[in-house]
Amino acid sequence: MAQALAWAAPPNVLFIAVDDLNDWTGFLDGHPQAQTPNMDRLASKGVNFRNAHTVAPGCSPSRNALLFGIQPFHSGLYPFYDTDKIDPAILDRYTTLPQLFKESGYATFASGKIHHGTAWTYGEDGGRREWTEHNAEKIAALPPLVYAPEAGYVQGESRKMAFCPTTSPLEHHRDYATSEFGVDVLNREHSRPFFLAVGFHKPHLPFIAPMRFFELYQDGIEAPPVKTDDLADVPWPARRNVRLNDDIRYRNEGAWEDVRRAYLASISWTDWNVGRVLDALENSPYSKNTIVVLWSDHGYHLGEKRSFRKFSLWEESTHVPFVIWDTRADASTGRSTDEAVSLIDIYPTLAEMAGLEAPSYVDGASLVPFLTDATHRRAEPAITTWGRGNYSVRTREWRYVRYFDGSEELYNHADDPQEWLNLAGDPVMAKQKKKLAAWLPEREAPLVLSGKALHSVFDADEPDMAEFQQRWNDLKTTVSPPLE
Repeated sequence: MAQALAWAAPPNVLFIAVDDLNDWTGFLDGHPQAQTPNMDRLASKGVNFRNAHTVAPGCSPSRNALLFGIQPFHSGLYPFYDTDKIDPAILDRYTTLPQLFKESGYATFASGKIHHGTAWTYGEDGGRREWTEHNAEKIAALPPLVYAPEAGYVQGESRKMAFCPTTSPLEHHRDYATSEFGVDVLNREHSRPFFLAVGFHKPHLPFIAPMRFFELYQDGIEAPPVKTDDLADVPWPARRNVRLNDDIRYRNEGAWEDVRRAYLASISWTDWNVGRVLDALENSPYSKNTIVVLWSDHGYHLGEKRSFRKFSLWEESTHVPFVIWDTRADASTGRSTDEAVSLIDIYPTLAEMAGLEAPSYVDGASLVPFLTDATHRRAEPAITTWGRGNYSVRTREWRYVRYFDGSEELYNHADDPQEWLNLAGDPVMAKQKKKLAAWLPEREAPLVLSGKALHSVFDADEPDMAEFQQRWNDLKTTVSPPLE
């Protein structure tokens, strides 16, 4: 029987968000050269959810789902949004996670990227709905960074596509400003419990970091396993999600190694900032009464599936780092689990751990049983949504994908961790597909149109199959190595 947690109440919460971080960390073994000693230290003290997955493989829908506590197929918030332009009547249905803590008497603090962008996080009302204090003004006032060398740019691209060091002082970087704010809050004397959210932007594009973090990766960068004809057995909607032009350009320019080096350097830069905040916590009076949760909004392709960035329902895009460390209970130290869990589970988990009642609409399941028993098993898989009608079901061993047109993918992770062999067409797998498909949503909320911004999703609301198939057929005849 699992040991019961003897919780002191109410606990503080240190909520660490990282943007665009895949499994290239030491504690997930995603890349053999990744240097993340501080996040590794956190994982060694808490529960490392090694098989955690995003709710949606894009910044805006992922964060909306996590922070509102509701799946996209229940909210209708499938693509990217200018959240401050969404009809208030829609958002008023939901209580955000920091709002829940604030309304429960917590002092709430924030710096960096928590929601997508700053418009909703800090808002026209100064963020008063969610935050007691935030650090937006200081971050906005930071001077522009100095990029170097010019060779770090992909030719013809904007600074968003830079893959190079900066020569600016550390304090000119917004992630440093975020960690500095976190350190400051943890060094204060608090008369009531606090919810401190720090959102680190790297390794989001551009892949830039101070020079010292590029110097960690001077040797050749090992490429991830890539199958050049990997797209031959996936359906058309899956191919539409591939950012193939990036892969072609980086192959032709011999730039993939530089891109991957810059991504790794950006990860180590964020790890250093995470370490500053963790050190401040461990040296503070709050070191024995704080819940620490670290998560990334989604994963990232670095050439796998011939793709770059996120926006797919494959492992590279959905798999995320996720750690919970409850400093109140030694029983949680040094555990890991391979059970499939979802970021949608964070809301009910933190609510239960803090003794708060989550709103009745909240999706997901509390992960509290894992805190004392990492061998805990559960039936629920992790569901990832990318546009209306497109879903991935991830269990401990399987990934099943169904698209809006009924096309499918099926991968056995025990034998095929790279998802190179689509088994969906094998009649022997019919029973397995049916079992996994039973977890797909029974109802889909209509797409919320107000505030809709970037809609790069190829789904039931944006079908243009004939045009896409023609573009693909034109493209694949010119690509080397061939696509199929």
